[in-house]
Amino acid sequence: MSPTARTPRPGGTGTPAPAAYIVTGPTSGIGRRAALELAEHGTVVLVGRSADRLAEVREVIERRGGTAVAVVCDLAEPASVRRAAAEIVTLGLPIAGLLNNAGIAQVAPTTNSLGWDTTFATNHLGPFALTEALAPHLPDGAQVLFVCSGVEDPTRKPAVMAGFRGGRYVSAEASARGEWEPGGSKLPGGDAYATSKQCSLATVLAFSRELPRLRINGVEPGFNPGTGLGRDSNLALRLLGRFVLAPLAPFIKYWSTPGTAGRVIARILTDGGDRPTGTGVYYDEKGRPMRGSALVHEPEFDDRVVAETRALLAQVPA
Repeated sequence: MSPTARTPRPGGTGTPAPAAYIVTGPTSGIGRRAALELAEHGTVVLVGRSADRLAEVREVIERRGGTAVAVVCDLAEPASVRRAAAEIVTLGLPIAGLLNNAGIAQVAPTTNSLGWDTTFATNHLGPFALTEALAPHLPDGAQVLFVCSGVEDPTRKPAVMAGFRGGRYVSAEASARGEWEPGGSKLPGGDAYATSKQCSLATVLAFSRELPRLRINGVEPGFNPGTGLGRDSNLALRLLGRFVLAPLAPFIKYWSTPGTAGRVIARILTDGGDRPTGTGVYYDEKGRPMRGSALVHEPEFDDRVVAETRALLAQVPA
């Protein structure tokens, strides 16, 4: 059952307002499908870089009888995240859930306007900053869900077979410079992606302890070939993922599709998944609790990631 807010509609009759859900990266892949699913439970706040693409998703939702609001934001830019968070707060919506879905996996590294690695900024720093900015405005019991990845775990066999070697975290500042612990993956961009996702999962576990009034969880949505995550790959690989690998996904363990992942994510955000267990849960592609790497289960590591991330973001002028 989808939650509803306890506060009356502005100027209204005291009837509880429908829940609202924030979705980052809602214009393609998993984020789009999750947004469409969540639109059946309440208003969806669509957060992404392209105003035109956000408008297209909003129109789809509204044609289906739902309600959506678009907020333009580049998750790689802390200043943009701050503006977006302030805009969301001014909407005055009864937020029941925040889905930190937006993510990239770059083959060739780039940097944002601050000179920070774009993969790390988009996948970790942006969601971190957005969550911290919105947390004081979320009602008790609101769900915050981070899309993570099993590639952060150096012992996860499918990830190792794919060429990953787990997160290679040195420090938040080193990650922002695009520097990773030696001996990592030979995949172009592999260490940046795995490290950013390890930091996201560490954030989930640390935030769940810091903010017990909220339900802060992570999800591994499975390998989804053909999604926008690999848009930096060459054309041949993109076509292979979309037309050859994607149709096989439903039949392969640990693989999934945007449609399936979107439904699982919506279920977690609206009712806690198959086994509601509160906060600090890491869900697999089927919505079942799973474990991350040994490192993220060390509270000292999680707290260090959070402290160093806060210190790094504090360097950005307000």
